Amino acid sequence: MVLPTGVYRADHVGSFLRPKAILEARDKAAHQQSTPEDLRKVEDKYIANIVHKQLDAGLRSITDGEFRRAYFHLDFLQHLSGIEIQGQTGTIRPHGFSPPVLAVTGKLGHPKPIQVDDLQFLASSITSHPHTSSVTPKVCIPSPTMVHFRGGRASIDIESYPDLEPFFEDLARVYQQELDALYRAGSRFVQLDDTNLAYLCDTEMRKSAAERNEDVSSLPQKYAELINAAISKRPKDMKIGIHLCRGNYRSKWFASGGYEPVAEVLFKELDVDAYFLEYDDARSGGFEPLRHLPDHKVVILGLMSSKKNTLDDKREIIERLRQAASVCPRGLEQLCLSHQCGFSSTMEGNELSEEEQWKKVRLEVEIAKEVWGEDLGR
Repeated sequence: MVLPTGVYRADHVGSFLRPKAILEARDKAAHQQSTPEDLRKVEDKYIANIVHKQLDAGLRSITDGEFRRAYFHLDFLQHLSGIEIQGQTGTIRPHGFSPPVLAVTGKLGHPKPIQVDDLQFLASSITSHPHTSSVTPKVCIPSPTMVHFRGGRASIDIESYPDLEPFFEDLARVYQQELDALYRAGSRFVQLDDTNLAYLCDTEMRKSAAERNEDVSSLPQKYAELINAAISKRPKDMKIGIHLCRGNYRSKWFASGGYEPVAEVLFKELDVDAYFLEYDDARSGGFEPLRHLPDHKVVILGLMSSKKNTLDDKREIIERLRQAASVCPRGLEQLCLSHQCGFSSTMEGNELSEEEQWKKVRLEVEIAKEVWGEDLGR
């Protein structure tokens, strides 16, 4: 089986630990002690560096490490017109972390491309490296479901959207416009980062959604329709992956539960090319939901942990890959390997050092070569 362009046997979710210099520059900019231009110059320097580190470690799906973001989702979504970041949500169990909340305060719009400049800088950084054959610059953006789930109806201005169907239509449209801009700028692989389909596998999260008057039995289908509409106009040679995340903040998690509640919708109805799925511990359940995987799609199994500072057990990872393969219609052909999430979904990062981070990445590449051989993708 030929992997979709932009997917590799040794893959990753996208974010890396932020260098101290970036955190300091971001803090200065936040306190008006420097300009946005000053911050971007610092980001540029360290993004060029992280690109080379990824290539040197053996990765071929290359990101900017999300170095330009404080949060994986807010820094993108705040550039859509009609969206504001307001206050804090209630405490998210079990760790007491409360991220800012999104509010839809007006009609949604896409006044200008959001990620194009970042993509172009990323691509230029890749071409400056001596070993860049079979390499893809990957753009990671939040799933459109991130605009709806946490706040639901109450977070969407009733005057702008008295009925939610036009809201979902507008939300899909602004994503279509961003994907079109990215394609014209050279993007051929985009990853959607989605916590909400995974949260709908968690009993307590489902209960909270029901208390917001959401129909949790139909919400996975609604979200699949939203995502499908958002990516429906992409050209055939632009591939889309989706990452399902149960929370990743300073090595902490927010949800648990196997994929069974969303598996059929996820695999049979979602029109994406690849799935990045958390499978680093028992919170993700067993591999049985992979039986629904169509034989033309691939799953990048997040068997390794970006949360722990210790190396994963190589033999255990290989054994778990083979266990998962026994469930998939086409076995190992349909699988790739990654860590369950990025190393720094927020700028604070997980509880490990940069040296430990890169040891983990190199081990992943080593495992992939042992399982699939030297050809890791194209």
